[in-house]
Amino acid sequence: MSVSISDARRPLARIRDLSIGFRQRGVTVPAVEHVSFDVWPGRVHALVGESGSGKSVSARALVGLNGRLARTEAKELTYRGKDVRRFGAYEWRAVRGRQIGLVLQDALQSLDPLRTVGREIAEALGTPRLRLDDELLARIADLLTSVGIPDAASRIDQYSYQLSGGLRQRVLIAAAIARNPRLIIADEPTTALDTTIQKEIITLLRSAVQDDVGLLLISHDLSLVAEIADTVSVLERGSVVEEGDTTDVLTRPAHPYTRKLLRAVPSAQARGRRLSVPTAAVAESVTAEAPPARRIGEVVLSGHALRKTFVHDGHARVALDGVSFTLRDGETLGVVGESGSGKTTLLRTILGLSTPDAGEVRLGETLWNPSPERDRRPRRSDLQLVSQDPLGSFDPRYSAERLILDGARVSGLRGDGARRRATELADAVGLTAQQVRRNPRELSGGQRQRVAIARALAAQPRILVCDEPVSALDVSVQAQVLDLLHDLRQAFGTSIVFVSHDLGVIYHVSDRVLVLKDGIVVETGDVVEVYRDPQHPYTQRLLDAVPKLATASARAHGPG
Repeated sequence: MSVSISDARRPLARIRDLSIGFRQRGVTVPAVEHVSFDVWPGRVHALVGESGSGKSVSARALVGLNGRLARTEAKELTYRGKDVRRFGAYEWRAVRGRQIGLVLQDALQSLDPLRTVGREIAEALGTPRLRLDDELLARIADLLTSVGIPDAASRIDQYSYQLSGGLRQRVLIAAAIARNPRLIIADEPTTALDTTIQKEIITLLRSAVQDDVGLLLISHDLSLVAEIADTVSVLERGSVVEEGDTTDVLTRPAHPYTRKLLRAVPSAQARGRRLSVPTAAVAESVTAEAPPARRIGEVVLSGHALRKTFVHDGHARVALDGVSFTLRDGETLGVVGESGSGKTTLLRTILGLSTPDAGEVRLGETLWNPSPERDRRPRRSDLQLVSQDPLGSFDPRYSAERLILDGARVSGLRGDGARRRATELADAVGLTAQQVRRNPRELSGGQRQRVAIARALAAQPRILVCDEPVSALDVSVQAQVLDLLHDLRQAFGTSIVFVSHDLGVIYHVSDRVLVLKDGIVVETGDVVEVYRDPQHPYTQRLLDAVPKLATASARAHGPG
């Protein structure tokens, strides 16, 4: 696609003095106030900040997707010099998907559960045919391959619910870039992705930013922003508090809020120190009602030669192949690996939700899996799960407060004691009194994850099993949660199995690490030793793919 001299001299998108409010019960509640930024061809501009800071609302104004209750005012709100506030249905059909591609954060909600991956991409390509011919199938497969989807041809007839979170996100990205848009708006595009695939997507998005294409990136991952963005705007409570060249903002921050965000990033330098300032609720929640002391260093959970095979359409896939591990009292075991490495199967086996074909899991010295459910039920509260998909694990009838209360009741608390525990933990994970009264469907993805963490902690478990527990959280709230988990472990001796695609988080929270590939443990040991001197090529590849804040100062930026 060629670009005219006039197009090269003007921004693809320009926002000047943008203010947005939403009508609620006759009152307009402000969400964004006096926000300004540009997105230029050949450049990446990033919006960073916590949930509620106005990042997504500002970006959605460019594509008219803030809904009928939004009240928008701006001195300028343009795409390629055209005022988008004047667009009608015809103009939007010509722009959305064709000239502006949008990648949303919640892939499961964005993809149609009744439509195959192939038909999702076909519609994005503008060819929603009843029959996908060979030429179109090959085009779809090439596009899926380009975003890192393995064995892409076999995915075309699958539905979104049959894919992992990372694969679903990649399908969304493929749909967004299908028609070679001029402007790509990516809202947390790598939240659910493994480190290596995240690296591929970063490279893919950056390579899509040619002379005539610009990218507006929304992310809470400052390391990702350092890796890819040329310029950045930092938003706090709906206002831009700092903006400029990414190198300057991330290496020489001028505003206290930016410095707070940077301090909260898990890194090699941050290991061993708090990432946030503890609240009174945190201090109280980790000092009350501690369980009886146990022998220091005793093995509380172990797996021995675990094997699990799944058969689909006559094909067998080995998910676990002789996996063994131990977890000691008060220890955190980090588990890393790409999608399909066996992490989720291992967690389900630990929780007793999946029975191994061979091998066993023991709680202390007692056989846990395989064993009859009636034998496991009395000890279920000893293991509590923090799920990657919190909304799917919630009863849709319950408020956030009721969900956390149920967790407290599992631990035996009743009445005022349960309510006090629920209030303390809601505050500790960054939920306001107003938010806990809402249904989880009314909360953001990050707020839902905080509810899930508070509910699990409320049961005072002996072992916390965390499946990507902070992947959807802002960096400062992530810091609060990681510090809270550390405090809980220190006070109660709670042991943690912690799965994450973020190797920075794993390094910060873990004592030991287990590296899985294709169902096999390829490396395990002290987390510091493994990170500093990885022995297996796969571990080395994972670590090489980690985005680093230092990239901001090392990267050379092209002309604006």
